[in-house]
Amino acid sequence: MTHAPDARPTACLALADGSLFYGRGFGAEGEVAAELCFNTAMTGYQEIMTDPSYAGQVVTFTFPHIGNVGVNPDDDETADPVAEGMVVKWDPTEPSNWRSTERLGEWLARRGRVAIGGVDTRRLTRAIRQQGAPHVALAHRADGNFDTDALVAKARAFAGLEGMDLARQVTCAQSYRWDEMRWAWPDGYARQTDARHKVVAIDYGAKRNILRCLASAGCEVTVMPATATAEDVLAQSPDGVFLSNGPGDPAATGEYAVPMIRGVLEKNLPMFGICLGHQMLGLALGARTIKMNHGHHGANHPVKDLTTGKVEITSMNHGFAVDSQTLPEGVVQSHVSLFDGSNCGIRMADRPVFSVQHHPEASPGPQDSFYLFERFAASMDR
Repeated sequence: MTHAPDARPTACLALADGSLFYGRGFGAEGEVAAELCFNTAMTGYQEIMTDPSYAGQVVTFTFPHIGNVGVNPDDDETADPVAEGMVVKWDPTEPSNWRSTERLGEWLARRGRVAIGGVDTRRLTRAIRQQGAPHVALAHRADGNFDTDALVAKARAFAGLEGMDLARQVTCAQSYRWDEMRWAWPDGYARQTDARHKVVAIDYGAKRNILRCLASAGCEVTVMPATATAEDVLAQSPDGVFLSNGPGDPAATGEYAVPMIRGVLEKNLPMFGICLGHQMLGLALGARTIKMNHGHHGANHPVKDLTTGKVEITSMNHGFAVDSQTLPEGVVQSHVSLFDGSNCGIRMADRPVFSVQHHPEASPGPQDSFYLFERFAASMDR
Protein backbone atom coordinates (compact mmCIF):
# COMPACT_ATOMS: atom_id res chain seq x y z
CA MET A 1 0.00 0.00 0.00
CA THR A 2 1.29 3.47 -0.84
CA HIS A 3 1.36 6.13 1.88
CA ALA A 4 -0.14 9.60 1.69
CA PRO A 5 2.46 12.37 1.25
CA ASP A 6 2.94 15.06 3.89
CA ALA A 7 0.81 17.55 1.94
CA ARG A 8 -2.82 16.54 2.34
CA PRO A 9 -3.89 14.60 -0.76
CA THR A 10 -7.07 15.68 -2.51
CA ALA A 11 -7.61 12.49 -4.53
CA CYS A 12 -7.48 8.75 -3.84
CA LEU A 13 -7.46 5.75 -6.17
CA ALA A 14 -8.60 2.55 -4.44
CA LEU A 15 -8.09 -0.86 -6.05
CA ALA A 16 -10.32 -3.83 -5.31
CA ASP A 17 -7.35 -5.63 -3.70
CA GLY A 18 -7.15 -2.88 -1.06
CA SER A 19 -4.21 -0.93 -2.54
CA LEU A 20 -4.51 2.85 -2.18
CA PHE A 21 -2.82 5.49 -4.32
CA TYR A 22 -3.01 9.10 -3.12
CA GLY A 23 -2.44 12.24 -5.18
CA ARG A 24 -3.71 15.66 -6.17
CA GLY A 25 -7.18 15.86 -7.65
CA PHE A 26 -8.08 17.96 -10.67
CA GLY A 27 -11.12 18.13 -12.91
CA ALA A 28 -14.49 17.56 -11.23
CA GLU A 29 -14.93 16.57 -7.59
CA GLY A 30 -16.73 13.28 -7.01
CA GLU A 31 -16.35 9.51 -7.06
CA VAL A 32 -16.48 6.91 -9.82
CA ALA A 33 -16.06 3.12 -10.01
CA ALA A 34 -14.70 1.52 -13.19
CA GLU A 35 -12.18 -0.85 -14.74
CA LEU A 36 -8.63 0.57 -14.80
CA CYS A 37 -6.53 0.35 -17.97
CA PHE A 38 -3.28 2.01 -19.06
CA ASN A 39 -2.59 3.84 -22.32
CA THR A 40 0.95 4.20 -23.70
CA ALA A 41 0.25 6.97 -26.25
CA MET A 42 2.49 10.06 -26.09
CA THR A 43 -0.13 12.32 -27.68
CA GLY A 44 -3.89 12.48 -28.03
CA TYR A 45 -5.11 12.52 -24.41
CA GLN A 46 -8.19 14.56 -25.40
CA GLU A 47 -9.09 12.09 -28.16
CA ILE A 48 -8.61 9.22 -25.71
CA MET A 49 -10.87 10.77 -23.07
CA THR A 50 -13.61 11.39 -25.68
CA ASP A 51 -13.32 7.96 -27.34
CA PRO A 52 -16.61 6.10 -26.66
CA SER A 53 -14.65 2.83 -26.51
CA TYR A 54 -13.44 3.88 -23.02
CA ALA A 55 -16.93 3.76 -21.47
CA GLY A 56 -16.72 2.08 -18.06
CA GLN A 57 -12.95 2.66 -17.75
CA VAL A 58 -10.53 4.95 -15.93
CA VAL A 59 -7.38 5.56 -18.00
CA THR A 60 -3.85 5.63 -16.55
CA PHE A 61 -1.48 7.49 -18.88
CA THR A 62 2.05 6.07 -18.89
CA PHE A 63 3.39 9.21 -20.61
CA PRO A 64 3.92 11.85 -17.89
CA HIS A 65 3.27 15.05 -19.89
CA ILE A 66 -0.52 15.06 -19.95
CA GLY A 67 -2.32 18.39 -20.39
CA ASN A 68 0.68 20.20 -21.86
CA VAL A 69 -1.10 21.20 -25.11
CA GLY A 70 -4.45 22.01 -23.49
CA VAL A 71 -7.70 21.08 -25.24
CA ASN A 72 -9.73 22.42 -28.16
CA PRO A 73 -13.16 21.63 -29.67
CA ASP A 74 -11.72 20.25 -32.92
CA ASP A 75 -10.05 17.29 -31.19
CA ASP A 76 -13.13 15.84 -29.48
CA GLU A 77 -13.99 12.39 -30.86
CA THR A 78 -17.54 12.74 -29.51
CA ALA A 79 -19.55 15.46 -27.78
CA ASP A 80 -18.38 14.74 -24.21
CA PRO A 81 -15.66 12.74 -22.44
CA VAL A 82 -16.69 9.09 -22.16
CA ALA A 83 -13.78 7.67 -20.12
CA GLU A 84 -14.81 7.76 -16.45
CA GLY A 85 -11.62 9.41 -15.20
CA MET A 86 -7.87 9.80 -15.68
CA VAL A 87 -4.71 9.02 -13.71
CA VAL A 88 -1.42 10.85 -14.46
CA LYS A 89 2.08 11.06 -13.02
CA TRP A 90 2.53 14.84 -13.05
CA ASP A 91 0.00 17.59 -12.50
CA PRO A 92 -1.04 19.14 -15.84
CA THR A 93 1.12 22.16 -16.69
CA GLU A 94 0.07 25.44 -18.27
CA PRO A 95 -0.87 24.57 -21.89
CA SER A 96 1.49 25.67 -24.65
CA ASN A 97 -0.03 25.21 -28.11
CA TRP A 98 -1.50 27.60 -30.69
CA ARG A 99 -4.64 25.44 -31.04
CA SER A 100 -5.38 25.32 -27.28
CA THR A 101 -8.60 27.00 -26.13
CA GLU A 102 -8.84 25.66 -22.57
CA ARG A 103 -6.84 23.99 -19.78
CA LEU A 104 -7.30 20.24 -19.34
CA GLY A 105 -8.35 20.55 -15.68
CA GLU A 106 -11.01 23.16 -16.46
CA TRP A 107 -12.31 21.09 -19.37
CA LEU A 108 -12.60 17.97 -17.19
CA ALA A 109 -14.33 19.92 -14.40
CA ARG A 110 -16.83 21.41 -16.85
CA ARG A 111 -17.52 17.96 -18.29
CA GLY A 112 -17.85 16.24 -14.89
CA ARG A 113 -14.80 13.98 -15.09
CA VAL A 114 -12.57 13.10 -12.10
CA ALA A 115 -8.77 13.02 -12.37
CA ILE A 116 -5.76 12.39 -10.11
CA GLY A 117 -2.14 13.55 -10.54
CA GLY A 118 1.04 12.76 -8.65
CA VAL A 119 0.61 8.98 -8.90
CA ASP A 120 3.40 6.43 -9.46
CA THR A 121 1.98 5.37 -12.82
CA ARG A 122 4.88 2.96 -13.52
CA ARG A 123 3.98 0.94 -10.45
CA LEU A 124 0.30 1.06 -11.36
CA THR A 125 1.03 -0.07 -14.93
CA ARG A 126 3.15 -3.00 -13.71
CA ALA A 127 0.30 -4.07 -11.42
CA ILE A 128 -2.18 -3.98 -14.33
CA ARG A 129 0.14 -6.00 -16.58
CA GLN A 130 0.82 -8.64 -13.94
CA GLN A 131 -2.64 -9.00 -12.39
CA GLY A 132 -4.99 -7.90 -15.17
CA ALA A 133 -7.17 -4.80 -15.42
CA PRO A 134 -8.40 -4.17 -11.84
CA HIS A 135 -11.68 -2.71 -10.67
CA VAL A 136 -11.13 0.65 -8.95
CA ALA A 137 -12.83 3.56 -7.29
CA LEU A 138 -11.43 7.06 -7.94
CA ALA A 139 -12.35 9.94 -5.64
CA HIS A 140 -11.51 13.66 -5.75
CA ARG A 141 -12.37 15.79 -2.70
CA ALA A 142 -10.90 19.25 -2.12
CA ASP A 143 -11.09 18.75 1.68
CA GLY A 144 -9.04 15.54 1.47
CA ASN A 145 -11.46 13.50 3.59
CA PHE A 146 -11.71 9.94 2.25
CA ASP A 147 -13.51 6.89 3.58
CA THR A 148 -10.99 4.44 2.14
CA ASP A 149 -12.90 1.35 3.33
CA ALA A 150 -15.95 2.58 1.43
CA LEU A 151 -13.84 3.28 -1.68
CA VAL A 152 -12.37 -0.24 -1.65
CA ALA A 153 -15.87 -1.67 -1.19
CA LYS A 154 -17.09 0.44 -4.14
CA ALA A 155 -14.27 -0.91 -6.29
CA ARG A 156 -15.14 -4.49 -5.32
CA ALA A 157 -18.81 -3.89 -6.06
CA PHE A 158 -18.12 -2.77 -9.66
CA ALA A 159 -19.65 -5.42 -11.91
CA GLY A 160 -16.92 -5.37 -14.56
CA LEU A 161 -17.13 -5.16 -18.36
CA GLU A 162 -17.72 -8.85 -19.10
CA GLY A 163 -21.31 -9.37 -20.13
CA MET A 164 -21.89 -5.61 -20.33
CA ASP A 165 -23.51 -4.10 -23.45
CA LEU A 166 -22.17 -0.52 -23.39
CA ALA A 167 -22.67 0.20 -27.11
CA ARG A 168 -26.36 0.84 -26.46
CA GLN A 169 -25.37 3.60 -23.98
CA VAL A 170 -23.03 5.50 -26.33
CA THR A 171 -24.70 5.06 -29.73
CA CYS A 172 -26.60 7.85 -31.48
CA ALA A 173 -30.31 8.27 -30.69
CA GLN A 174 -31.31 8.54 -34.37
CA SER A 175 -29.82 8.37 -37.86
CA TYR A 176 -27.93 11.34 -39.32
CA ARG A 177 -25.78 12.27 -42.32
CA TRP A 178 -22.03 12.92 -42.07
CA ASP A 179 -19.99 14.83 -44.70
CA GLU A 180 -17.03 16.33 -42.77
CA MET A 181 -13.62 15.18 -44.04
CA ARG A 182 -10.21 14.93 -42.35
CA TRP A 183 -8.51 18.01 -40.91
CA ALA A 184 -6.03 19.66 -43.28
CA TRP A 185 -3.90 22.80 -43.06
CA PRO A 186 -4.86 25.61 -43.39
CA ASP A 187 -8.63 25.24 -43.77
CA GLY A 188 -9.39 22.64 -41.07
CA TYR A 189 -12.33 20.36 -41.82
CA ALA A 190 -13.65 20.51 -45.39
CA ARG A 191 -16.97 19.01 -46.57
CA GLN A 192 -17.40 16.07 -48.94
CA THR A 193 -19.35 17.39 -51.95
CA ASP A 194 -18.47 14.77 -54.57
CA ALA A 195 -19.15 11.38 -52.94
CA ARG A 196 -18.98 8.25 -55.10
CA HIS A 197 -20.50 5.75 -52.68
CA LYS A 198 -23.39 5.54 -50.22
CA VAL A 199 -22.26 3.98 -46.94
CA VAL A 200 -24.26 3.11 -43.85
CA ALA A 201 -22.09 3.36 -40.73
CA ILE A 202 -23.38 1.47 -37.68
CA ASP A 203 -22.58 3.51 -34.56
CA TYR A 204 -21.48 1.27 -31.68
CA GLY A 205 -19.61 4.30 -30.28
CA ALA A 206 -18.13 5.78 -33.44
CA LYS A 207 -15.20 8.23 -33.31
CA ARG A 208 -15.63 11.32 -35.48
CA ASN A 209 -12.28 10.76 -37.20
CA ILE A 210 -13.48 7.39 -38.51
CA LEU A 211 -16.48 9.09 -40.13
CA ARG A 212 -14.16 11.80 -41.51
CA CYS A 213 -11.92 9.13 -43.06
CA LEU A 214 -14.91 7.50 -44.73
CA ALA A 215 -15.95 10.90 -46.14
CA SER A 216 -12.37 11.59 -47.31
CA ALA A 217 -12.36 8.21 -49.10
CA GLY A 218 -15.33 9.39 -51.19
CA CYS A 219 -18.27 8.13 -49.14
CA GLU A 220 -21.63 9.73 -48.44
CA VAL A 221 -22.14 8.51 -44.88
CA THR A 222 -25.43 7.78 -43.13
CA VAL A 223 -24.84 6.96 -39.45
CA MET A 224 -27.37 4.61 -37.85
CA PRO A 225 -27.86 3.49 -34.20
CA ALA A 226 -26.30 0.26 -32.92
CA THR A 227 -29.74 -1.34 -32.68
CA ALA A 228 -30.57 -0.84 -36.37
CA THR A 229 -31.89 -3.99 -38.07
CA ALA A 230 -30.83 -5.42 -41.41
CA GLU A 231 -34.09 -4.09 -42.86
CA ASP A 232 -33.28 -0.58 -41.55
CA VAL A 233 -29.82 -0.71 -43.13
CA LEU A 234 -30.90 -2.13 -46.48
CA ALA A 235 -33.71 0.43 -46.74
CA GLN A 236 -30.96 3.04 -47.27
CA SER A 237 -29.81 1.19 -50.45
CA PRO A 238 -26.13 1.42 -49.43
CA ASP A 239 -23.14 0.48 -51.60
CA GLY A 240 -21.36 -0.73 -48.47
CA VAL A 241 -21.76 -1.06 -44.70
CA PHE A 242 -19.29 0.07 -42.05
CA LEU A 243 -19.20 -1.29 -38.45
CA SER A 244 -17.71 1.19 -35.95
CA ASN A 245 -15.64 0.93 -32.79
CA GLY A 246 -17.29 0.90 -29.37
CA PRO A 247 -17.09 -0.23 -25.72
CA GLY A 248 -18.10 -3.22 -23.65
CA ASP A 249 -18.34 -6.97 -24.16
CA PRO A 250 -18.78 -7.85 -27.86
CA ALA A 251 -20.75 -11.00 -26.96
CA ALA A 252 -23.37 -8.84 -25.18
CA THR A 253 -23.66 -6.33 -28.03
CA GLY A 254 -23.74 -9.24 -30.47
CA GLU A 255 -27.15 -10.28 -29.18
CA TYR A 256 -28.72 -7.70 -31.52
CA ALA A 257 -25.78 -6.77 -33.77
CA VAL A 258 -24.99 -10.25 -35.12
CA PRO A 259 -28.46 -10.87 -36.65
CA MET A 260 -28.26 -7.48 -38.40
CA ILE A 261 -24.78 -8.20 -39.81
CA ARG A 262 -25.78 -11.67 -41.03
CA GLY A 263 -28.84 -10.18 -42.73
CA VAL A 264 -26.67 -7.65 -44.58
CA LEU A 265 -24.06 -10.29 -45.50
CA GLU A 266 -26.78 -12.24 -47.32
CA LYS A 267 -26.97 -9.32 -49.81
CA ASN A 268 -23.23 -9.60 -50.70
CA LEU A 269 -22.50 -5.94 -49.86
CA PRO A 270 -18.92 -4.84 -49.12
CA MET A 271 -18.40 -4.52 -45.36
CA PHE A 272 -15.61 -2.99 -43.23
CA GLY A 273 -15.30 -3.04 -39.44
CA ILE A 274 -12.99 -1.42 -36.89
CA CYS A 275 -12.39 -2.43 -33.24
CA LEU A 276 -15.77 -3.51 -31.77
CA GLY A 277 -17.05 -3.61 -35.37
CA HIS A 278 -14.25 -6.09 -36.11
CA GLN A 279 -15.33 -8.23 -33.16
CA MET A 280 -19.00 -8.00 -34.24
CA LEU A 281 -18.06 -9.22 -37.72
CA GLY A 282 -16.01 -12.04 -36.20
CA LEU A 283 -18.98 -13.18 -34.13
CA ALA A 284 -21.35 -12.92 -37.11
CA LEU A 285 -19.02 -15.11 -39.18
CA GLY A 286 -18.90 -17.78 -36.45
CA ALA A 287 -15.80 -16.95 -34.37
CA ARG A 288 -15.69 -16.26 -30.62
CA THR A 289 -14.30 -13.35 -28.60
CA ILE A 290 -12.28 -13.46 -25.37
CA LYS A 291 -11.47 -11.01 -22.55
CA MET A 292 -7.79 -10.04 -22.53
CA ASN A 293 -5.63 -9.75 -19.41
CA HIS A 294 -4.95 -6.01 -19.75
CA GLY A 295 -5.91 -5.29 -23.35
CA HIS A 296 -4.15 -3.09 -25.89
CA HIS A 297 -4.30 0.68 -25.39
CA GLY A 298 -1.79 2.96 -27.09
CA ALA A 299 -0.57 4.62 -30.29
CA ASN A 300 2.57 2.55 -30.81
CA HIS A 301 1.42 -1.03 -31.44
CA PRO A 302 3.14 -2.96 -34.27
CA VAL A 303 0.68 -4.96 -36.39
CA LYS A 304 1.71 -7.19 -39.29
CA ASP A 305 -0.39 -7.33 -42.46
CA LEU A 306 -0.10 -11.04 -43.31
CA THR A 307 -1.12 -10.38 -46.93
CA THR A 308 1.73 -7.97 -47.75
CA GLY A 309 4.19 -8.72 -44.93
CA LYS A 310 4.22 -5.02 -44.07
CA VAL A 311 4.40 -3.94 -40.42
CA GLU A 312 2.21 -0.98 -39.46
CA ILE A 313 2.50 1.19 -36.34
CA THR A 314 -1.09 1.37 -35.15
CA SER A 315 -3.35 2.88 -32.53
CA MET A 316 -5.12 0.34 -30.31
CA ASN A 317 -7.91 0.44 -27.76
CA HIS A 318 -9.52 -2.85 -26.84
CA GLY A 319 -9.93 -5.20 -23.88
CA PHE A 320 -11.55 -8.04 -25.84
CA ALA A 321 -10.19 -9.86 -28.90
CA VAL A 322 -11.36 -12.22 -31.63
CA ASP A 323 -10.03 -15.72 -30.86
CA SER A 324 -8.15 -16.64 -34.05
CA GLN A 325 -8.37 -20.33 -33.10
CA THR A 326 -12.14 -20.19 -33.67
CA LEU A 327 -12.15 -18.63 -37.17
CA PRO A 328 -14.31 -20.81 -39.44
CA GLU A 329 -13.41 -22.06 -42.90
CA GLY A 330 -13.50 -19.28 -45.46
CA VAL A 331 -12.47 -16.60 -42.94
CA VAL A 332 -8.77 -15.66 -43.07
CA GLN A 333 -6.65 -13.98 -40.38
CA SER A 334 -5.27 -10.89 -42.16
CA HIS A 335 -3.45 -8.97 -39.40
CA VAL A 336 -1.70 -10.00 -36.18
CA SER A 337 -0.23 -8.13 -33.20
CA LEU A 338 3.56 -8.37 -32.98
CA PHE A 339 3.34 -7.77 -29.22
CA ASP A 340 1.45 -10.93 -28.30
CA GLY A 341 0.30 -12.64 -31.50
CA SER A 342 -3.37 -11.81 -30.91
CA ASN A 343 -5.74 -11.37 -33.84
CA CYS A 344 -5.87 -7.89 -35.36
CA GLY A 345 -7.76 -8.46 -38.60
CA ILE A 346 -9.92 -10.87 -40.59
CA ARG A 347 -11.32 -11.09 -44.11
CA MET A 348 -13.65 -13.38 -46.01
CA ALA A 349 -11.70 -15.36 -48.59
CA ASP A 350 -14.19 -14.90 -51.41
CA ARG A 351 -15.89 -11.53 -50.73
CA PRO A 352 -14.97 -7.86 -49.97
CA VAL A 353 -15.78 -8.24 -46.27
CA PHE A 354 -12.97 -7.40 -43.84
CA SER A 355 -12.19 -5.79 -40.49
CA VAL A 356 -9.29 -4.77 -38.25
CA GLN A 357 -8.84 -4.52 -34.50
CA HIS A 358 -6.65 -1.39 -34.63
CA HIS A 359 -7.70 2.19 -35.43
CA PRO A 360 -6.49 3.26 -38.90
CA GLU A 361 -8.12 6.70 -38.50
CA ALA A 362 -5.94 7.62 -35.50
CA SER A 363 -2.88 8.03 -37.78
CA PRO A 364 -0.11 6.99 -35.40
CA GLY A 365 2.06 5.84 -38.33
CA PRO A 366 0.96 8.56 -39.35
CA GLN A 367 -0.50 7.15 -42.61
CA ASP A 368 0.36 3.46 -42.25
CA SER A 369 -3.22 2.19 -42.18
CA PHE A 370 -5.29 4.68 -44.21
CA TYR A 371 -5.18 2.24 -47.15
CA LEU A 372 -7.94 0.28 -45.37
CA PHE A 373 -10.47 3.05 -46.08
CA GLU A 374 -9.26 3.18 -49.70
CA ARG A 375 -9.59 -0.62 -49.92
CA PHE A 376 -13.19 -0.34 -48.71
CA ALA A 377 -13.91 2.37 -51.30
CA ALA A 378 -12.25 0.29 -54.05
CA SER A 379 -14.38 -2.74 -53.15
CA MET A 380 -17.48 -0.58 -53.71
CA ASP A 381 -16.06 0.69 -57.04
CA ARG A 382 -15.91 -2.93 -58.21
